[in-house]
Amino acid sequence: MTLEEQLAGERSLTQFGRLLEELGVTSIRSHSPQSRGRVERLWGTLQDRLVSELRLAGASTVTEANEVLWRYLPSHNQKFAVPSTQPGCAFRAPGRDWKAFFCLKYQRTVGLDNVVRFGPHRLQVLSDGRYSYARAKVEVRQGFDGSLSIYYRGNCLSTRPAPPEAAKLRETANHRNPQAPGRYAKPAPDHPWRGIYRQFIDRGKGG
Repeated sequence: MTLEEQLAGERSLTQFGRLLEELGVTSIRSHSPQSRGRVERLWGTLQDRLVSELRLAGASTVTEANEVLWRYLPSHNQKFAVPSTQPGCAFRAPGRDWKAFFCLKYQRTVGLDNVVRFGPHRLQVLSDGRYSYARAKVEVRQGFDGSLSIYYRGNCLSTRPAPPEAAKLRETANHRNPQAPGRYAKPAPDHPWRGIYRQFIDRGKGG
């Protein structure tokens, strides 16, 4: 465990573990072959029966195989299915913002310049009535389409791409203009300074 995990008294959740916790889904891990036996037996049954079903139906394409599968599944479930001990639908009610769950979430701290850094991205947090979010703990949500959004205490903050840092701006300016201040330019061969420099060297050798 890391130092932060030791102080918190628990291990940090992975992105998948965080998703299950937010959805209220309990993850039951299998730590032995016996606990995985039910699904392994199911695969063995299907691999044995479906091969025969496909051969009897003469299926030779993916479309024909899918048709055989949809005809076979109802009879298979009727024969082997076991009634649930808790009747009712276990699916979530529609209308929820599923994008708020199915994304990648990372914790970040807002910089003193009101900028959140995330990899190569720099997001400027815009003012929404609050003077500054400097040093605030925020949550960066990265959608599966690559979009980025910043949340503070459950509220989405307005952001825009931040300008490059001053060092990057100076580097870009010097690259575009080699004669810009702060960048060394090698004197031309006929530059007067070169003659003075040679005279100084020659005098030093002679002295």
